[in-house]
Amino acid sequence: MADQPAETLLGQTPSQTVGPYFAYGLTPQQYGYPLAEIASGRLAGDDAEGQRIRIEGKVYDGAGAAIPDAMIEIWQADAQGRYAHPADPRGSNADFRGFGRFGTGTDGDSRFIFDTVKPGAIGDGQAPHVNVIVFMRGILVHAFTRLYFSDEAAANAADPVLSSVPEDRRHTLVAERRDGPTGTVYRFDIHMQGADETVFFDV
Repeated sequence: MADQPAETLLGQTPSQTVGPYFAYGLTPQQYGYPLAEIASGRLAGDDAEGQRIRIEGKVYDGAGAAIPDAMIEIWQADAQGRYAHPADPRGSNADFRGFGRFGTGTDGDSRFIFDTVKPGAIGDGQAPHVNVIVFMRGILVHAFTRLYFSDEAAANAADPVLSSVPEDRRHTLVAERRDGPTGTVYRFDIHMQGADETVFFDV
């Protein structure tokens, strides 16, 4: 190896970040591929029980700019606090999927938008919440966080996960309720870095 010409040595293979390599299979429309997405921002069918809500927001980088090609996934319980998963023995509303995926590049304002029902408490002291996963270019591992609701103050105060977060940072996990002519919207912006950096969890 020592006498091999330097110009023939191969360099280290570059590492790959989470994005944009996930695009083709998960959010093809965001990148212009003519393929159907296997999951969308609509979690509940017309017959799903519960209060209809919209969750919307943006993903911001450390400079405060909206990220135009992030991907957000959410997983939540239904209005009765049941997950649409075989491991939940209570069963779930048949017209409620509980899982959604949205690429910010599919919205003209770089938002993510989920139309769903407000989740109920799952029964172990946790407040109603939505599990959130962030995929984006430049990060090696996707980021996990939670969304709580601003109109669930009493339940939020007793939630063991939210209570484990320093008090001055808990607001980064709370979506603000806004009622308008089209219904109830919860605004939840995700800040990847900076003074208002969203709290992310190790799982």
